[in-house]
Amino acid sequence: MRTLFVGAGATGGYFGGRLAQAGKDVTFLVRPGRRTTLDRRGLHIKGPDGEAVVHPRTVTTETLDGPYDLVVLAVKSYALEQAMLDMAPTLGPRTVIVPLLNGMRHLDQLVGAFGPERVWGGVCVIMATLNADGDVVLMGGPLRLSYGPLDGGDDDRLPDVTFALEGEEFDSHPSRTVVDGMWEKWVLLATLGAVTTLMQGTVGDINRAPGGAVFAQAVASEALAVATAAGHAPRPGAVAMFEQLVASDQPTTSSMYRDMMAGRPVEADAILGDFVTRAAEHGVPVPLLSAAYTHLALYSDGRMTSAGGR
Repeated sequence: MRTLFVGAGATGGYFGGRLAQAGKDVTFLVRPGRRTTLDRRGLHIKGPDGEAVVHPRTVTTETLDGPYDLVVLAVKSYALEQAMLDMAPTLGPRTVIVPLLNGMRHLDQLVGAFGPERVWGGVCVIMATLNADGDVVLMGGPLRLSYGPLDGGDDDRLPDVTFALEGEEFDSHPSRTVVDGMWEKWVLLATLGAVTTLMQGTVGDINRAPGGAVFAQAVASEALAVATAAGHAPRPGAVAMFEQLVASDQPTTSSMYRDMMAGRPVEADAILGDFVTRAAEHGVPVPLLSAAYTHLALYSDGRMTSAGGR
């Protein structure tokens, strides 16, 4: 099964790199600069157990050779529109698109552009970043990938997609409840994102600060209330894991916090903005989540102003 990974950042680079390492038919659609780096020195994946170097096949928008059977979309939410334009020529009538984006609103955009017969749901669990050399650096924690049709029904393409996404280095499995899984991840990301960016600290530091634990639990309660009102209450196991993480004394952060501290763009609209919008639609008050979104909106505006002034 010909598989195209759109993006070779921390998420796409890890999962796509591991699949390429396992001999799967994987190609990365990347920008020319990233292609030059990957072609010259390979894709480095660094973790607690050592380092792997993969030399994947790469293409750019100028050298696309579609169609592909499977397209895994692994970009940040603010890069989605351009990624959709870039990947459009690679799609055939039976191509499956598995997006690994955060939040939910990207599903409406993808279905509207490419049709419900192509778009599935996808959930990835990974804590990783790119270093200055463009290497994927794992930060610990589980490595999981799940995917499946949005309606949870049968699809004759599922066995091939399952084989294409199976890897020995991470847990990969199809799911009939992939939308619920996406909501569970969204609740976690919205909570951790709001807590860490608003307080500008790790979960452990916040819980040790006066009033920090109460604040973190209040944010978590808001997020759980929104998901429940939307008809996607997290399952008991997910809630237990979620509550344990929010109450942790470990130096856990969110990707938005790490991006904000590094002065990079953040996924505020997809993770918090859309969450706050859905809360309003269901009449759920979320003052803390709203405050965090306002804070990140001001941060994003400041970035844009600084960039325009240089």
